Parts: sequence; C-alpha cells; structure tokens
Amino acid sequence: MTAARARAPRPNIGPAPAQPGKFESAGDPNRALHRLLPYLRPYALILAVVLVLVLITTGLGLLGPYLLGRAIDVDIASADAAGLLSTALQMLGVYVGYNILQAISSWVMARISQRALRDLRQDLFAHLQALSIGFFDAQPAGELMSRLTNDIDAINQAVSQNVIALVASVLTMVGILVTMFVLDPWLALATVLVVPIMFWFADFVARYTRRGFRVLQKELGGLNAVMEETLSGQKVVKAFQRSDAAISEFRAHNQTVYSAAVSANTYALMLMPLTNVLGNFFVIVLASLGGWLALQDLVTVGLIATFIAYGQAFIQPLRQLATLYNSIQAALAGAERVFEIIDTAPETHDPADAAPLADVRGHVEFQDVSFGYHADRPVLAHMTLEAQPGQVVALVGPTGAGKTTVINLLTRFYEIQGGRILLDGRDLREIRKADLRRHLGIVLQDTFMFADTVLENIRYGRLEATDAEVMRAAELADADHFIHQLPHGYHTVLTERAGNLSQGQRQLLAIARAILADPAILILDEATSSVDTRTEARIQRSLLRLMHGRTSFVIAHRLSTIRDADNVVVIDRGQIVEQGSHVQLMGKRGFYYQLHLSQYKGLEI
Repeated sequence: MTAARARAPRPNIGPAPAQPGKFESAGDPNRALHRLLPYLRPYALILAVVLVLVLITTGLGLLGPYLLGRAIDVDIASADAAGLLSTALQMLGVYVGYNILQAISSWVMARISQRALRDLRQDLFAHLQALSIGFFDAQPAGELMSRLTNDIDAINQAVSQNVIALVASVLTMVGILVTMFVLDPWLALATVLVVPIMFWFADFVARYTRRGFRVLQKELGGLNAVMEETLSGQKVVKAFQRSDAAISEFRAHNQTVYSAAVSANTYALMLMPLTNVLGNFFVIVLASLGGWLALQDLVTVGLIATFIAYGQAFIQPLRQLATLYNSIQAALAGAERVFEIIDTAPETHDPADAAPLADVRGHVEFQDVSFGYHADRPVLAHMTLEAQPGQVVALVGPTGAGKTTVINLLTRFYEIQGGRILLDGRDLREIRKADLRRHLGIVLQDTFMFADTVLENIRYGRLEATDAEVMRAAELADADHFIHQLPHGYHTVLTERAGNLSQGQRQLLAIARAILADPAILILDEATSSVDTRTEARIQRSLLRLMHGRTSFVIAHRLSTIRDADNVVVIDRGQIVEQGSHVQLMGKRGFYYQLHLSQYKGLEI
C-alpha cells in the first residue's frame, strides 16, 4: 500500500467552501478555452500580426490552384511557352512566400504561447503556495506534479504548435468554399454536400476524444503519484523487500494509463482514415460532375483541375485537424485540471484591518478550543491551556492523543472550529499568518531538507543571515562537528530530502534552522526523537539555552526530555487529563505516572 492510500484524507477546515481532493469536473471545453484566453490577451497586438500573416498565407495557398488552372486553360491551350514560364515562376513565388510566412507566424506564435504558459504555470504554482496544509494532506505529490508538468505540457503543445495550424485550416476551408462558388456554383454545390458530413463526424469525435483525454490525464496523475512515492521511499521499499509489490502496483497503474490512452486515441485516430475516404469520394464527385459539365462545354479542363486541386486542399485541413485533435483535446482536458486547482479556495484570508504583530511576549492561551479534521470526528474537545511568557510547556500522551494537532492549530496550519487561541491577548485569527509564523520557530518530527548546500538549508530559517550567523546556529545545535566532517563542510550539497545524511543529522540541521530564526515561540515536535541518547544529552543543553526566555512547546515521547519543563500537559483522546510539573505529576500517581512506568518498566497503561 502506498503512502497516499495509507494516509486518510483530511478535508480543508475553515470558512473556505472547497474541500481538497474533491473536485467537480468542469466538463465544458468552451469554459476551459475561455479561461485560457486571458493569458493570451496581453499579446493581442502580436496575435493580430500573426492573424494577418495567416490570412496572407491562406491567400497564397488559394492562389496556387488558381494559377494551375490558368496555366492549363491559357498558357498550355495557346502553346504560350513564355506565358507558361511566367505562370510557373509566379507559382514558385507563391509557394516560397507561403512557406516563409508560415514559418514566421509559427515562430512568433511559439514565443507568445511560451510567455502565456509561463504566466499560467506561475499562477498555478503561486496558488498552490496559498492552499492550506489540509489540501496537501489529501493530495499525492505526484498528482500535483502531473498538473504542473503533464497538463501544462499538453496545453503547451496545443497552443504553441497547433493554434496556427487550426486557424489556417479553418480559414483555408472557408476561403476555398468562397473561391469555388465564385468560379462555378454547380461544382461548388457538389463540394458543399460533402462538408456537413465531415463536420458532423468531426464534432462527434471531438466530444468523445476530449472525454477520453481527460481520463487519460487523470490516470497519468495517478501513475506519477505512484512513481513519486516509490522513488522517494526507496529505503522503505528495499528494507521491507517490497520491490516486487511496487513493480506490480506500477504495472497495474501503467496498464490503466495504457487502456485510457488507447481509448482516448481510438476516436481521434478514426478521423484520419475516414477523411481520406471522404477526400477520395470528394475527388470522384468533382471529376465525374466536372467531366460531364466539360462534355457539355459548360466548364474547361483547367477549371476542373483547379476544383480538384481545391478539393484536395479542402480535405487537407480536415486531415490536419485529425492530427490536431489529440493535442487539442488533451490540452482542454489539461486546462480543466489546471483550473480545478486554481479554483480551489486558498487558506483563510487574513483580515484586511489586521494590525502588525510587533514585539511578542509569548503569552499563549487556548480557550475552550475544539477541532476535528473531519466535522463528525473531533480530535480536540473544549481544550483550555495557558502558557506564560518564557514557560516551557511539554505535551505528552499516547500516540494519536492530539499533541501535534495542538501545534497545527497554534501555527494556523488548520483553523479551529470552536473557542479561541490568543497570543498576547490577541485572537490568532486577527493576526496575519505571515506575522504569526515569523515569530514561530518550528522543528517538526518529519524533518525536510532541500537539495541545496548545508549552509543554505540552515539559512532557510532567516534568509538575510550571514554565514557567520548560520555557523553559530549550527554550533548551538551541536551540528557543527559533523558538518565539518562532510566532504565540503557547510558547502556540501545535500541530495533530495537529504538522503546523504542520517535522520539524526537532519534533525540537528532543523534545530539549527530554528535557532537561526530566533523566534519568540519555539515548537519542538519530537525534535530529538531520532538521535541517540548520547547526542540527545549533548544537544539538550543547547536546547535549554535556546528555550531560555522563550515560550516553548515541546512534544516528546521520551519523558526524559521534558523533566525540566515548567508545565507538563498530559493529553488523552483530545482532552487534558493532567498538568503540572514532572515531580507533581509523578506524585499524583495518575495517568502520567503510568505513562512513565510503561516506558521504564514495560507496564501498560
């Protein structure tokens, strides 16, 4: 089972109406196209120039068959060699100009589309940064990566490569029809009889193809999620000998993508052979009717040749549309999926009249706070808790009791559903999140490091810090000694998720990062859980110096790490069952006492 399946989805909490992971299909290609147009609007003038180039290109394409007919009826019929040479040179100029202008318009359109897609990609990524933690808890990272890469790439291919071809194809077909009616209405009517059949079939294919490509894009997202989880969790996969299981799961998803791709492409690929059949039928109709009219001296052979050339030119855009359908329908499906993310409500907005958060003393109060990741399953129930400025508050209790949830609410990763949380007397909901989090230093149990140098990973706590300040923070966290043993010291580049460091070393760097941030409130969520007892004892002194004068919340399963806490808060099933100092709680011989014994004597609570 993958991590995504093992993790229960948590809906977004707060006023935002949307729930992460529960999207409604747009199901409307016109709406998806309408949403894409604003990204092209800033380039309207350049697009107008491109349109003019396409019009000229289309006109040149229509002029070629006309010159062919004139060469047959005028130059060849009158045996005018000089006239035939002149007409041939005109045709050469027409087709050379046609190809040059087509290349220029395609190049300009490619540049415009890349700028527009750069803006779309930027908007999507920026919106992802504004979404709540609850959204990311419910979304596999591979699925989000698929929307940022596969879906955007599908739009890119359609816009940069196929918009010009699509416009040119439509203009060519319209121009050919108009020219045909000008030259001979009867032969043009024969053409018009075939056109509705072609467009009906094209519309039929478009509906089913778009639906198929939407399913395909969704399945590709699932496949990416499996790949991302498996590659990121290679140590776990190999440790539990689950390589075969991972391959089987990938094979199942890969087969699903294969089936979806076959289904999506089947309808689109049907258009090409059928347009070939219709094209041949088109030529037969024109040749038969034209031949009969020629026998009646109603048309010339050159006009018939012109019409056959126009007929083949008319079929060519339809054939081209057959090849465009794949990318166009994939692009519309991708656009729907991208805009589903952009339409997802972001985190609760900060109040417009929020006053700046200047000096923070660190007085924290939970007043009758209630919260649940699911509305019908509360995690915290009417919790009241107070931390005085400079106090060290330890949160202890069984796994799943609600300790980390307290931290999630204090940092406003999630919004409370009842009660209030106050910081220095101000409701957290009246404080801008950026101001609040600037005064918080957090060391989470799940330490994350970026693929950058050790120096820059620590500097992430305060970007304007000097190298000397970064190194001083590492010394306080007792990380300096092992950093100097790395191949390039502080300039050693960490691999993704710092796989070239031990878990304990990663946590030491995370502590250094928090020290550098110099927060008013410090949060340590199992900060020393992955270091050995000798290292733990060594960094405990540094942590005590760091916590001095700061309000600190410490979550620890090792009760030895919170003996010196000012207030030990014992949480069980979302409620505070005991609180006091370590000595006081041990003297009560209650829940905390039993928890302590279970660690040191193997007894059960």
